[in-house]
Amino acid sequence: MPRAKRGNKRLERRKKILKLAKGYRGTKSKLYRSAKESVERGLNFAYTGRKLKKRDFRSLWIVRIGAAARLNGLNYSQLMHGLKLANVELDRKVLADLAVHQPDSFATVAAQAKSALENEQRNKAA
Repeated sequence: MPRAKRGNKRLERRKKILKLAKGYRGTKSKLYRSAKESVERGLNFAYTGRKLKKRDFRSLWIVRIGAAARLNGLNYSQLMHGLKLANVELDRKVLADLAVHQPDSFATVAAQAKSALENEQRNKAA
């Protein structure tokens, strides 16, 4: 029978799991089977959390943009439609940052959207 030369893969795998379980309480950080279950569960939560984070930030940006838009006499959907008509290609992250940190710049952008909406209204009426 040939000699197996593959190193100690089982020990390496177990050490990796126990290293990931560092900081867990009691059995979950000491015993391999419990640690493996906890680590797998934790990694699943982390995977899901990365997806939820994107949704949460997008909704936060929308709330901030909507609040700033109302201060400038528009609602969120009017502002976004006006920006599209004015060919202003700022994403929600940048718009939200402007709304919070540079309200004057946001007011300028909102004015562009407002004028684009008014031009569209005039074109429809004519």
